[in-house]
Amino acid sequence: MPDYQLIKKELEGIAIEDNPALVRQKSRDFYWYSPILKAQLDNVTADIVVTPKTEEEVIRTLKVAYAHDVPVTPRGAGTGNYGQAMPLSGGIVLNLAAMNKIKEIHPGRVVCEPGIVIAELDRQTKAHSGQELRFHPSTAQTATIGGFIAGGSGGVGSITWGGLRDIGNILRLRVVTMEAEPRVLDLTGWDLTKVSHAYGTNGIITEIEMPLAPAYDWVDLLVAYDDFMDAVRFSDALAKCNGILVKEIAPIAAPIPYEYFTRHKPYIRQGQSIVALMIAPHSMDPFIAFTTQQKGEITFRSDKVESMKGIPHAYELAWNHTTLRAIKVDPTITYLQVQYPGPDHVAKVQKMVEIFGDEVPGHLEFIKFDGQIQCSGLPLVRYTSEDRLEEIIKIHQDHGCPIFNPHRYTLEEGGMKQTDTVQLAFKKETDPKGLLNPGKMIAWDNPDFDFKAGKNYLFPGLAALMEAS
Repeated sequence: MPDYQLIKKELEGIAIEDNPALVRQKSRDFYWYSPILKAQLDNVTADIVVTPKTEEEVIRTLKVAYAHDVPVTPRGAGTGNYGQAMPLSGGIVLNLAAMNKIKEIHPGRVVCEPGIVIAELDRQTKAHSGQELRFHPSTAQTATIGGFIAGGSGGVGSITWGGLRDIGNILRLRVVTMEAEPRVLDLTGWDLTKVSHAYGTNGIITEIEMPLAPAYDWVDLLVAYDDFMDAVRFSDALAKCNGILVKEIAPIAAPIPYEYFTRHKPYIRQGQSIVALMIAPHSMDPFIAFTTQQKGEITFRSDKVESMKGIPHAYELAWNHTTLRAIKVDPTITYLQVQYPGPDHVAKVQKMVEIFGDEVPGHLEFIKFDGQIQCSGLPLVRYTSEDRLEEIIKIHQDHGCPIFNPHRYTLEEGGMKQTDTVQLAFKKETDPKGLLNPGKMIAWDNPDFDFKAGKNYLFPGLAALMEAS
């Protein structure tokens, strides 16, 4: 058992929290979106939380942890929902929220620390030079940029810019390794794939350079249809309108909007499916002309309401906020993450709607993927049992709709669908003892794991914890 009194002494001068209730709080993320992860991860907690303010303090912390064989799990704001920021083997939660400064703003790019909240980053770049990040998660008001890069894939704006793994959507990352003498590495180009969406398993991000886009006072809109597939076809056609500048296109099936979007209820009729949209102000006239032609009913416009006070942004109805709003009203609901590969993505969506009906109410996000318009899905699931959830997943996959499983906490089963040999090789080099966020990379813990067996991967440390409870 590590000597935490000694560790705290060696880390003197760096902010440390060891109150068990507060440590437990900082050992959590939105894992409870999944009833399966909730059961598996409920007892997970770190031993201490360390909050560095500088890269030098990060290096000191990693050096001490390495010497004592103590695992380190980095965290931003804990808005992820795969359990990616949860310390499966206890040890140190490295809370990077205090490293929150912007260092430089230039035309088309920003250099910042990982702990800055995304909405604050956008606020500062907008005030400085009318620029904003290309895309962000729906949790932009609370999520940090470092957490987004380590755990996210795309978001609001991905309809134009694609995802984080598209080359050019991250410019540079500075990373500290987990070794006896930690090294500081500057990664650019293809090397960035080693640490983006790696859950902090192979290096701690201390500085980020991201590209920026022109900022607009985006207009939030709801366009309603009586039939979900009409909303999907409208969304697909709009996504292909080259001249209309959009930032978000999310068709959401009835009864979700009327039942769960409580602040927008006055603008939605029962039984309506809606498309949540963000349109640049200068594109509003062509957008209205296009929507009229498509027989869509515009029921809400943020530029026409008396006040937006108390009304969430359109993007806070979309992405994982759709699920969050539903769970707040009906805690039995969960969700899936689905890909509908093009070019027949609309037909694939229709087939799933026909098979599942209201058991799996539709929610799509239109995105640019490898240069092509397609949609991914975050449909809700009326959860009855783990067996039925597995059946629903299998039916999707049998119809050519891969599932990125949000009921798994490992990189390979959730976000990636495969072992990333580049990330694994990089981990061997940067984290030789396997102390960074242990349990999240199957390829490291169990190279012989059989993905096709359909079993949940249970990291050995977690298996013991579950038996103990």
